Amino acid sequence: MTGALAPTKPLTAADRCDRCGAQAYVRAVLVGGGDLLFCAHHGRKYSEALRSNGADIQDETDRLTNTPANALEDER
Repeated sequence: MTGALAPTKPLTAADRCDRCGAQAYVRAVLVGGGDLLFCAHHGRKYSEALRSNGADIQDETDRLTNTPANALEDER
């Protein structure tokens, strides 16, 4: 996120992609208010176009690779 708008809450398993219904990992906060939620696939597909139109992008796709096993390795 760029920080231009107020911070948003973290995405949860209950947040679903507005395009396909999969778990959302990307939130696009629109300039005029409101937001759109996307899975990682659709987030990659639409993020640049949304960003170029002024949307603030909250990308949590790193959670897809940060598994509990990986977190333990990071602590060592």
